[in-house]
Amino acid sequence: MKKRFPLSSEFVYQLFSLFISVILLHAIYAAVIRPKADAFLAGEAALMKDDPAHVTRSSILVIISDYEQEACFILMVWALSIMGYKAVSTHKHRRLLESDLVPLAEGVRILPEDTKDLSRQIQGLPPDQRRALLSRVLLAALQRFSSTHNIQDVSDVAHSYCSAEGERLDAELSMVRYIAWAIPSIGFIGTVRGIGLALGQAHKAVQGDIFDVTKSLGIAFNSTLIALLISIVLMFVLHQLQLMQERYVLDCEAYCEEKLTCRLHKR
Repeated sequence: MKKRFPLSSEFVYQLFSLFISVILLHAIYAAVIRPKADAFLAGEAALMKDDPAHVTRSSILVIISDYEQEACFILMVWALSIMGYKAVSTHKHRRLLESDLVPLAEGVRILPEDTKDLSRQIQGLPPDQRRALLSRVLLAALQRFSSTHNIQDVSDVAHSYCSAEGERLDAELSMVRYIAWAIPSIGFIGTVRGIGLALGQAHKAVQGDIFDVTKSLGIAFNSTLIALLISIVLMFVLHQLQLMQERYVLDCEAYCEEKLTCRLHKR
């Protein structure tokens, strides 16, 4: 019988958020953005036909109306939803730093035989809090002190746990980094498509009708513009999330040092 691996709640959330992003953004584009952009372009084409000296106006709806921009916005919403999930999770676990998980009076020392009682108190926390980094680090440190009676080993195991957690959190952001890389690439695809359309309509420009050529060149430049702007926003939010996670890991290590390691005594 094959062993089944249950899907994590975060993975299900990412799939669901991608599905919602596609449905929501495509509905907005189909119902609002593209019809209004087409109507605006039709109006501009009529004005240019009546008055060849007419200067074509720009519209934000036209700038964001193409398929490449839609794909970029879908990826942006998906990436923001992933980062939002991780930010909320980190903030929730960070609140444990305000709790006294090692409830001892000031000046009281922790002996090796005291570690079992302290471990049971941490193990009695709700499952979500017990899975947090701070709880796992304290449990590992207490177990190491109980088995080795060596304070330096406790400090080493706390540092190792925190370093491993920092690397794990960084690795889990690989999908967001891929999205931040893919968005400018999609913008460049729009640039190539727009230039290709413009070259295919060059004969119209020779005849004096430059509207279709400028429209195609608009696709080329607008897709790159929107993609780069979205990429800038995503990278800013990503770096803020990384800073938040790194501070959480460092604060957990400092908490363990202050609340536990400094109170240990091996007789």
